[in-house]
Amino acid sequence: MATGKKAARKRVRKSAAETTGTARRTRTAASTRWSQRVTRESDALDLKRGVFKLTSAKKIAASLKRSAEHSTRRKSGAYRSALSMLTFYINRAGKTLPKTQRTRLERAKVELKHQFGRD
Repeated sequence: MATGKKAARKRVRKSAAETTGTARRTRTAASTRWSQRVTRESDALDLKRGVFKLTSAKKIAASLKRSAEHSTRRKSGAYRSALSMLTFYINRAGKTLPKTQRTRLERAKVELKHQFGRD
């Protein structure tokens, strides 16, 4: 009798591939874009649209600084909020971020430091 129960359980279980494949297909668009929602609705900053797509590191840093200084919802200092949002964007983009844009954003970190006088 005990072996019959074990056999019944084995028939009910799904393989790991079946489980993950099903889970990926049933996800909604809202749950897959959580980092986009964080960028848009974060308590840290009210960002200008397309700030990370700007062509110059100085422009990116200036926009982040302006947003951080004018934000009433941030919980820490302006420099820390601006830098954390920039780092968040770089980390979430991961390997899909083109090398030219990644270097521009890394230079924006240095420029942000200069603009806040933290040399």
